[in-house]
Formats: sequence, structure tokens, C-alpha cells
Amino acid sequence: MALKKRSKIEAGFSMSSMTDIVFLLLIFFMITSTLVTPQAIKDMVLPKSDHQVSAKPNTTISVTADLRYFVEGEQVPFWKIERRLKSIIEVSPDTYIALHVDESVPFSVVGRIRDIAIRNKYKLILATQGK
Repeated sequence: MALKKRSKIEAGFSMSSMTDIVFLLLIFFMITSTLVTPQAIKDMVLPKSDHQVSAKPNTTISVTADLRYFVEGEQVPFWKIERRLKSIIEVSPDTYIALHVDESVPFSVVGRIRDIAIRNKYKLILATQGK
């Protein structure tokens, strides 16, 4: 009796399911990356500028028209800003700080925050709107 094996087993691997997973992950990350927004106050009108900096800020300081101060979205009094920034910079020394200031705020307020950055050698970026 001669018995023959009818089907041969192939030692192959199909990559089609792996490419489906990769495309799904790509779509997921593309959608979730557009949902990330900076922690700036929404009702502020920033000054306009032609020059834009490409550095990505890691933390934000916002000053509203009624002179309320926010560090990373949390309202703080002015005298606590320096201490709060020191605690943030201790964790990550290469942090850029974006300064969001309403265009109606006097420049002396910007100067005082700038002085804190210069005194502590922080990297400060003034946020503006494009023209």
C-alpha cells in the first residue's frame, strides 16, 4: 500500500496582518497628535509678529488683560512665578518657556517676567500671532 501525503506544509509567514496593524497605529497616532493643544488661556489676544521661532516650548506662562498670571494653566500670584519655574526647570533643565501675554498688558509686566528668566538663565520665548 502506497500512501501519499496530499498537502505539503509551507514554512512561510504572511505579512499582510502586520501591515494592517502598522497602518492602524499610524492613523491612531496621527489623530491623537492633532488633539494636543498648548496650555494657553483661550481668551487672550496675542500681539502680531512676522518672525516665528521653531523651538517647542515645554511650559507656558500666561498673563491675561486683567493681570492674572498662569503657569501651565494654573493661576498663581506673581511672587510665586519664580519659585514655580525653578521647580519645573530642576526636573528638565533644557525647558523652553513660552510667554503668552495679552496685547493690552503693559510692557513693564513682560519686562518683570523677562528679568526672572534672565536672572535664572531660562530660555524664554514670547508667543505672538502670525500676521
